[in-house]
Amino acid sequence: MRLKPLFLATALLAAPALAAPDFAPAVKADYDKHLEALFLDFHKNPELSYVETRTARIMAKELRAAGATVTEGVGGTGVVGIMKNGEGPTVLVRADMDGLPVKEDSGLPYSSTARQVDIDGKEMPVMHACGHDVHITSLVGTARRLAAMKDRWRGTILFIVQPAEERIGGARKMLEDGLYTRFPKPDYALAFHVSAGTPTGKLIMEPGLNYSSSDSVDIVVHGVGAHGASPHMGKDPIVMGAEIVMALQTLVSREIAPLKPGVVTVGSFHSGLKHNIISDRAEMQLTVRSDDEETRQKLLEGIKRIATNVGRMNGLPEDKLPEVKVSFESTPATMNDPELTARMRQVFQAHFGEDVLHFEPREGMGAEDFAYFVQPEHKVPGAYFAVGGTPQADIDAEDAGGPPVPSHHSPFFKVAAEPSVRLGTEAMTVAVLDLLKPGASAAAGQ
Repeated sequence: MRLKPLFLATALLAAPALAAPDFAPAVKADYDKHLEALFLDFHKNPELSYVETRTARIMAKELRAAGATVTEGVGGTGVVGIMKNGEGPTVLVRADMDGLPVKEDSGLPYSSTARQVDIDGKEMPVMHACGHDVHITSLVGTARRLAAMKDRWRGTILFIVQPAEERIGGARKMLEDGLYTRFPKPDYALAFHVSAGTPTGKLIMEPGLNYSSSDSVDIVVHGVGAHGASPHMGKDPIVMGAEIVMALQTLVSREIAPLKPGVVTVGSFHSGLKHNIISDRAEMQLTVRSDDEETRQKLLEGIKRIATNVGRMNGLPEDKLPEVKVSFESTPATMNDPELTARMRQVFQAHFGEDVLHFEPREGMGAEDFAYFVQPEHKVPGAYFAVGGTPQADIDAEDAGGPPVPSHHSPFFKVAAEPSVRLGTEAMTVAVLDLLKPGASAAAGQ
């Protein structure tokens, strides 16, 4: 679930440019012999959040084959692979594995035709419409490469195959299931996302804010049913719901400082069954976005205040006031540790060339639950980066008025598999090699 993130300009002195890491030919050979078939299988057989059983089983098998000690069923379908190689820091490398309830229309010869029953009991079409198939394939490639290069690193790697990123709950469930107590606690955490809007061969890594917070909020408005011709005999939950919808728009426009971003979107509003019947219930689903915790809490508190008092204004008794619930599908903002980010930028420039780093302005408030792994209370510095997924020629064609590059979550979504998987594998491998180079110490504060 990737919308273009916020990137801050960073001036760094780059090391001498190299064409590629010295193991790039090995990654290419591995892609041709193994990773391509794995990617195609994942793309053709996507699975929805919390029910990624087949994907998890394959990932566990692949990590074991690479030499990791594997634990399955962490936080539901999550997989943890541990690769130890002497004394040194511990690095967490995470990939998310779930698909989306989207019917694929990409035209790719390996398009998904899968359907699956989700955790709510509804059968849905399923598609990797966000590139998580790239992420897990690259995780396997990274594990295989690091296993073959143990002479170049010392320490422990936690390979995390995370469920339910699309419902922003899988990371929290893995932590609640003891990820940082049952397994070695990491000194650093790394992850990447393929980006359809970024040219292949390019990486994006910036300090600070990379993704907004996201909260899914459910509101139930209780009314009193009546005949549509006699509205005075009831309490109309649709009218109350409409008043709530309109009043919510004042939260961002009138209660949040103009230079602080915020979004309150009502994505679903359902009530009633017949033209002439006033219902006794209306249900709304909201998504709430912000870039800092203070704004986040102000929006959530404001939603509850508005909904409750609209009920009072319409004469509802206290035990029938609208119910407001923040669901499990919530995540804080994702912040990159500045020091670790600066270090990784230099590493990427040294291995791939100074021009490998790309910049894109922020255009939305997408969210990412990698944030849970790097919350301040854990004292685990994190760095999240983007890997280009679309050939520059396709981006240039769009800029010239040609076909648009399909966005993430679109039924037309597609990325160039080989360059995306290979660069993701190479970039993650060089990052881990730097953090675990012999003689490296753990992160400050651990």
